[in-house]
Amino acid sequence: MEKILKKVEEKTDYAEVRYEKSLTNTLVMKNGNIDAVNVEQEKGISLRVLYDGGIGFVSTNSSKDTDDLIKRAIKMAKNNKSKVGLSKEMAYDDKWIVSQEKKIEDTDLEWKIEYLQNLDKRMMETKVNIPARIFQLNDTLIEKEYVNSDGAKIIAYHPKIGFFYFLTIVGKTVEQGYKQFGYSGGYEAFDVWDLENVAINEVKGLNKVANQGKEAPKGKMDLLCGPEVTGIAVHESCGHPSEADRIMGRESSQAGESFIKENMVGQGVGSEYVTIAEDPTIEHSYGYYKYDGEGVKARIKYLYKEGKINEFLHSRETAYKMGIQSNGAARASSYNREPIPRMANTFFVPGDYSFDELIEDIKFGIYMKNFTEWNIDDKRYNQRYIGRESYIIENGEIKDPVKRPVLEITTPGFYKAVDAAGNDLEFTAGSCGKSDPMQGLDVWMGGPTIRLRNVIFR
Repeated sequence: MEKILKKVEEKTDYAEVRYEKSLTNTLVMKNGNIDAVNVEQEKGISLRVLYDGGIGFVSTNSSKDTDDLIKRAIKMAKNNKSKVGLSKEMAYDDKWIVSQEKKIEDTDLEWKIEYLQNLDKRMMETKVNIPARIFQLNDTLIEKEYVNSDGAKIIAYHPKIGFFYFLTIVGKTVEQGYKQFGYSGGYEAFDVWDLENVAINEVKGLNKVANQGKEAPKGKMDLLCGPEVTGIAVHESCGHPSEADRIMGRESSQAGESFIKENMVGQGVGSEYVTIAEDPTIEHSYGYYKYDGEGVKARIKYLYKEGKINEFLHSRETAYKMGIQSNGAARASSYNREPIPRMANTFFVPGDYSFDELIEDIKFGIYMKNFTEWNIDDKRYNQRYIGRESYIIENGEIKDPVKRPVLEITTPGFYKAVDAAGNDLEFTAGSCGKSDPMQGLDVWMGGPTIRLRNVIFR
């Protein structure tokens, strides 16, 4: 790493070298039987240089062609007609390691199989008809090293656990459920997630909808969004439109544009009860990191604050273009991808209402505990959420389950309707996609139960 940097920094205005090595184990189980077992290893380095306002980015999985790597990076920068710059940032020399209580390295395949088969067995003991039960478990060990010509040197060791289930419940009708979990650390993740109880409650809730669910009401009414719905809403309608490269038009032909413009900081987008944060520093979170992919120290960011647009997600390049400092939001999915502005852990900041206080003065409405479908336009303005496990609220009480209530609303319409936030902050994991070539990244999205007044269900 240092040898490559030493060779190239004398020939360029700026240079950085990233090394990454990852080992991923995957186990797929269908209806209690092993469907697939896979081991994947990846390693390589990337080089990014700045020369006379042009950027060059190249990568390789071979340690033998570093001279050629340097030549290609400089040539690309010289030929790049789009002139850019990078914000000036502090250089850190640091090492960070994510701790594990039950180490991935010490956990064998047999233990994983036994755990998932027991989870499958516990689901079947509910006597609910679940003809399709799909589990996927991934564990990954990631080693990273980053150096740049400003003097930064950062080493990281990052173990991760990911899991999802996909269930089909058959009653009077068919219902399906999907949930993803993510954690930075070891196999203590299963205890942190309380996986067995969460999965069994999902089965029971879906079974109730499949056998007792009524047609969802339509028209204007109040809404309680459970933490899972709150999370997907803030990820899609706050996090993505707050990415600075999207705001500046770089993503318009790939992931889309943004309804937010550069001059809209301080403008209202919601009620005073709406504050949405992005915080990669939450320890053991799925999106955790101490330094971003450009060596900038991570910090919490408030994207919407008390109902107003407050801050964007920046890389050093977008920060330079806007004349500010980077806020440490540049991430890359692998050594062979360039760091760009990304989310990590995006959430609606909780309030102090209990669930009972949120529901007690709703005369008629819907409690959308989680969702089965969502979509949003490429400017992140018009959106749609369809409930999975949902219930009627009448005179402050939860009543009958309803099937697939459909909320169609704009981003300002959603956030301006919020008049209270609960104290029950929860996170859901996801894989966030962006860019071309595609970069899928581990994220958390979350929030508390929130209350919206007088929204329209279709």
